[in-house]
Amino acid sequence: MAKYQPWYHGNITRSKAEDLLSKAAKDGSFLIRDSESIQGAYALCVLYQNCVYTYRILPNEERKISVQASEGVPIRFFSVLSDLVEEYYKENIGLITHLQFPVQKEEEPEEESEPVNIPPQLPPRNFASSSSVSDTKEAHADALKGPDAARPSLCDTLLQRLQHLDTSNVPDDHLKSIQDYCRNLVSLDVEQVQNGNFTLPYLKQLTLGICKNLNSEISRTLPTLEAFQKVLDQQMSPGIGRLRSQVSSDSSLPVTIRLEQITKLLYSIEEKAKMTMCDGVGYDGSHRNSLIPPVTFEVKSDVLSISTKMYLKVDVEGGKVFFKKSKDGPEDKQFVHNKILQLVKSQKVHTKLVIVLETEKEKTMRKEFAFEDSKKREGFCQLLQQMKNKHSGKPEPDMITIFIGTWNMGNANPPQKISSWFQSKGQGKTRDDTADYIPHDIYIIGSQEDPLGEKEWSDMIKSSLRDITNISFKQVAIHTLWNIRIVVLAKPEHENRISHVFSDSVKTGIANALGNKGAVGVSFMFNGTSFGFVNSHLTSGSEKKLRRNQNYVNILRFLNLGDKKLNPFDITHRFTHLFWLGDLNYRLEMPSSEAENIVTKIKQQQYQELLKEDQLNQERAGERVFLHYEEEEITFAPTYRFERDTREKYVYTKAKATGTKYNLPSWCDRVLRKSYPLAHVVCQSYGCTNDIMTSDHSPVFATFEVGVTSQFVSKNDPSSVSEAGIKFMNCMATLKTKSKTKFFIEYYSSCLESFVKSPEGENLEHTDGSLRVRFGSQTELTPIISDPEYLLDQHMLICVKSTDSEESYGEGCVALRAAAISKADFHIALTHHGEITGSLTGSIQMQTSEGKQTEKLYDFIQVERDDSGAPKGRSAESFSSRSIHPMPTNINNPNYMGVGYKTGNLAEMGWTYNMPPKTSPPGSHIGKEMTQGNLSPKKLLQDMPVQDDGKPPEMFDNPLYGSMGISKGPLRSKEHLCPPEAFSASSKSCDAEGDRMPPVPTPRNRSFTCSSESKPQVQTTLQPPNIGKKPVVPSRSEGGMLPGNRPPLPLKSRPGQPEPQPIKPRDYRDSTELPSKGRPPSRPTQVLHKDAHPEGVLSTKTGRSLK
Repeated sequence: MAKYQPWYHGNITRSKAEDLLSKAAKDGSFLIRDSESIQGAYALCVLYQNCVYTYRILPNEERKISVQASEGVPIRFFSVLSDLVEEYYKENIGLITHLQFPVQKEEEPEEESEPVNIPPQLPPRNFASSSSVSDTKEAHADALKGPDAARPSLCDTLLQRLQHLDTSNVPDDHLKSIQDYCRNLVSLDVEQVQNGNFTLPYLKQLTLGICKNLNSEISRTLPTLEAFQKVLDQQMSPGIGRLRSQVSSDSSLPVTIRLEQITKLLYSIEEKAKMTMCDGVGYDGSHRNSLIPPVTFEVKSDVLSISTKMYLKVDVEGGKVFFKKSKDGPEDKQFVHNKILQLVKSQKVHTKLVIVLETEKEKTMRKEFAFEDSKKREGFCQLLQQMKNKHSGKPEPDMITIFIGTWNMGNANPPQKISSWFQSKGQGKTRDDTADYIPHDIYIIGSQEDPLGEKEWSDMIKSSLRDITNISFKQVAIHTLWNIRIVVLAKPEHENRISHVFSDSVKTGIANALGNKGAVGVSFMFNGTSFGFVNSHLTSGSEKKLRRNQNYVNILRFLNLGDKKLNPFDITHRFTHLFWLGDLNYRLEMPSSEAENIVTKIKQQQYQELLKEDQLNQERAGERVFLHYEEEEITFAPTYRFERDTREKYVYTKAKATGTKYNLPSWCDRVLRKSYPLAHVVCQSYGCTNDIMTSDHSPVFATFEVGVTSQFVSKNDPSSVSEAGIKFMNCMATLKTKSKTKFFIEYYSSCLESFVKSPEGENLEHTDGSLRVRFGSQTELTPIISDPEYLLDQHMLICVKSTDSEESYGEGCVALRAAAISKADFHIALTHHGEITGSLTGSIQMQTSEGKQTEKLYDFIQVERDDSGAPKGRSAESFSSRSIHPMPTNINNPNYMGVGYKTGNLAEMGWTYNMPPKTSPPGSHIGKEMTQGNLSPKKLLQDMPVQDDGKPPEMFDNPLYGSMGISKGPLRSKEHLCPPEAFSASSKSCDAEGDRMPPVPTPRNRSFTCSSESKPQVQTTLQPPNIGKKPVVPSRSEGGMLPGNRPPLPLKSRPGQPEPQPIKPRDYRDSTELPSKGRPPSRPTQVLHKDAHPEGVLSTKTGRSLK
C-alpha cells in the first residue's frame, strides 16, 4: 500500500461516514474511521446495495489488529492498517463484499493564517539549524538564518538596544556586566539551549551579580517579616517557625524564589492582621471576612389607597429587617430572619415586592412595597437571601452564587483597577450598588489573548476581590493554553466542599495544531453537584461561521472533563451545571456597507434589531451549535471592536495587504449555560463594563444563583427505611439511522452503584432514515439510598447503544423528580456529538421510603403576577394560616435536551423543553421564555394553573426576568396542551472514547446501515394551535380577575351563589388577626382528568411550563 492512506478518516462521526459513503454510491466503497466506543480501535465501513455495513477492527494484547467479521470466518491478524486493507481487497474472506473503492477525505477549505501570538520563549528560537528552517513559516524566514548568522545577529541586536536606552541611572558595574553578557556570554547560553539545556546558566550568573545587594537585603528582611508573622499567627508551631528560619537563611536560593517568599509573607501578614482585628472586636470568626454593612432602602407602601414613603433597613450580620417611617428615625418594627418566610416578586410591576412575615405561631402577614426601581428590589432580595443563608444554621448550603467573566485582553496589560467587572457594573442587566458587598461563592474568570503570566493574573484577580469583599479567595484551578486561560476561585469556607478537580484543553487553531484558538476547561464537584466550565476562543472573521461551528464540535467531543465513568457522554451531559464562556467570535451577518448604520442603531440602543442578524443566535436557532443552551437576554452594546482607551468609538476597518478588512461591531464575547432538567439556576446579571478600555473588547460578566446538593445523610431510622426502586417502562426510541443492528439502553446515575443495561430492544420499522426500537420489558434499578429527599435531587443519564459495536446512537437525561408523585411519562431528545439523533419516550416510576423534602433556600424568593388580586373583601396586607398562605408560581426555565414529562395524576406535571418558536424574529432573543432559571424543584410538586386573563405576552418581555407562570385558576384541558408528538427531538451530544481494555475479537452478527442518495427529512418543531383567550370580567377591584375554571359571569347571575360581599379597593393598612379557619381554603390541587387530554404537556403562548 502507498504511504498515503486516503481511506483513513480519523475521528469523523458515524453519521458523517454514512453520508460520505452514500455520496460515493458504488458497491465496495469503503473507509476506515476511529471507533467511538473503544480507544485504539477502528471501524471499517463498507457500502453494498445502498447499505453501510460496519465492522470493528480491534487490537489485541500484542498490538495486532483484526476485523470482527461474520461467524465462522477465521480471524486474521495484521500489524498495520494498510496490510489489513490490502488483504480485504480479496473476495470472499468474510465481508459483505470485498473492498474496491476507497472514499477519500473531503477537502477542507484552506484557512487564512491569522496573527498568531506565540507564547514567549527564552531565548527566541532564531538560532535553529538550516535544516529546520525549511519547516518554519515564511513570515519568520528572515529571522531564521542558521547558527552562524544567528549568534552575531542576536548579540548585535541586544547591544544596539542597550545603546538606545537611557542608562544614566544604572550603576557602572551593572552596565559593564550586561554589556559583557551581550558580547560574549549570550552565545554560550544559545548553545546550551540548542543542546536541550534551558537553564540559561550565564544569564543566572549575571542576575546573581546584579542582585548581590538585593540578596543580602532579602536575607536581612525575611527573618523580620517571619517574626512579625508569628506574632500575628493564632496557631503558632515551633516546628513551622524553625523550618521558615532555615528557608530564610538559605541565601543560595534564586532571587526570584526569595522575592516570592517576601510577597507571600506580606500577603499573609496583611490577612492575619485583619483576622486578629476582627477577633479583637468580638466578631464571629466563621464570617469575619465578609462583613456586610446595614443597607437602607426607600420604598412606598399604600395605606388606605394613599402612597406612603417608608424605609427598610437590612442588617445582614445581625439577621434583622427594620421598618422605619423616616430614614434617620427610630425603627417602628423589626423582624428577625426566621420570621421572614418568603419574598414574592411581582412580574408585571418590576418594582413591587411582597414580604411574607410570621407574626404569631402559624400566622402570617403579607406586606407589599414598591421600590425605586427593579435593581433596588433585586438588591434587597439578594441581601435578604444572604441573610437567610448566613443565619440558617444549615451545615451545608443548598444554593450558591457564581460569577462568570470573560475578557479578550487584546494582548495588552490590564489597568490597575478592574473591580467594576467583578461587581457587575456597566451596561446591561447589572447589579445594584446595594449588593456591592455581597461576595459570590465561586468566581470563574476566562481570558483570551492574555499577556500576563498565570501567577501575575491570578494574584491581580485575588487582590481585586480582596479589595471588594475583604475575603482572600482560594484558587481552585488555573489552566492555560497559549494565551487562553481560565481561573477558578472560591471562598475559603468552600475549600473542603470542592473535590474531583479536573482541567483540560483543546487546540482548534490552524490544522487543530496551534493553540492560539481553542478552549480550556475546569470541572469539579461541589458537595454532591457537578460543575463544568469552558472558556473558548473560536476562529475569527465574519465569513468563518462554519469554521466556528466546527471548533465548537471539536471542543465538545475532545475536552476531557468530569467523571471518567461517563465515557459515552460528552461534556454537555456530564455536569449538573455547565457554563460556556469566551470570545466565541460570532459576528453580525450584515454587509460591510451597513457599518455606519450599525453604529447609529447602537447609539440608539436598538440592540434587538441587530441581534436578529447575530450569527450565534441564527446558528442556535438552526440547531447547528449549542443545542439547548440558554443565554440571558442581551441588553448591552456590542463588546467588539472598540478603539482602545475609549468606549465611545468602534473601529470597524483594518488595512491589510489584501485590502480593507471590516470587523463590524459584534457581540463576540458571550456566556451560555446548560443544566440538567429541574435543576435550579437563575441568572442575576448579564452585561459588560464601561470603564476597562485597554483592549478592543469589553469584559463581559454574568452571575447566577445555582441550586446544589450536599453529601446526603439520612435523618430517618435505618431500620425503618424500605428498599427503593426505579422502574423504566414502555420505552420507545426513534433513531435517525438505517442501521439494522440491535440496540439496548444503558442507565447511568450517581444514585446507582454502577451502570445498568436494559434487555435488547425490538426493531419495528425502518423508513425515511429513521428506525423505531421498542424496549418492551421493564428495567428495574435499585438506588444506593432510598430516602426521597436524596432521590428527588438525582438524575438519570440514558444512552442508546448498538449491541454489536456498543457505539452510542444518542444520549439524554431524565430527572427523577418528575416521578415524585406517581408514574410519569417522559419524552426526551437524543443527541450525539452535537447533533440530534432521535428521541426516547417511556414511563418512569419510583418507589421510595417515607420522608419529606427539606425547604430549599432558593424557595425563599418566588415570582407571581399581580392581576390575581387580593381575596375579596380583604386588604392586600392580610393574615392567614402559615400552612396555607398562597404560594406564588415559581420561575420556569426548562433548558435541557428537549425533555417533556406528564403524569396521570395530581397536577399533571407536563412540561417540555421543545418550546414552539415565538413569532418574533429568532435573532432578537433565543428562547426568551426560557432564560430566567430552571424550575424550583420544591415548587414543581405544587399545582401551577395557567394564565387565562388574555393579557398580551409582551408583559413578560423584561430583561431582568424570564417567563413565569401565574398562580390562579385550575387547568383547562385541551386548549392549553399539545401532544408529545409535536415536540421536535432536539438535543445535545456525546463522544468521549472509553478507557476500557480492548476486547478479544469474537465473531458477531454484522452491523449494516442502509443509505440512500436522498437525504432524510428533518423533523421540525410543530406549531401548536393558538390558545383561545378567556375574556376578562371588569371589576372595581384592582385585582379584577375571578378564580374559577368556567368562563366568568357576573356573580349575581350564577345559580346557587351566595350574595357576594361588596368588593373593596385594595388597601395596605394593618388589619386584625384572623383565625385560620376564617381564611379561604388554599388552591385545591388540580387533578387533570385523563380524558381531558391524554398527552398534553405544552404551553404554547408564553412558553411557560404547565402542570
